[in-house]
Amino acid sequence: MTSALIYPHIEKVAGQPARLQRIPRVRVAQIVMGYLAYGWSVEEMCRQHPYLMQSEGHAAMAYYFDFQGEIEQEIRTEWEQVQQDKSMLSPSPFFVRMRAKGLL
Repeated sequence: MTSALIYPHIEKVAGQPARLQRIPRVRVAQIVMGYLAYGWSVEEMCRQHPYLMQSEGHAAMAYYFDFQGEIEQEIRTEWEQVQQDKSMLSPSPFFVRMRAKGLL
């Protein structure tokens, strides 16, 4: 018998990223990025993102620690997409001028 884990404040629909129930546009991965990139505690995450309740931050971190591979893959996929999108952009005129002057 397999029991489903329930995380207060977190909504996970099959095939979609885990999200906050109260603010569905905010993904668990977005919250976790503050922890991974800056080492923020839940309290610091709430200071940096005033919309985030501490209970939501703790629920997001609990979900992350239980499904670390899933969340880190989501972050990796997003990072790769951003890098791909960046590589397709033309450099800005400012960047071109600065590079021509040897400043970049």
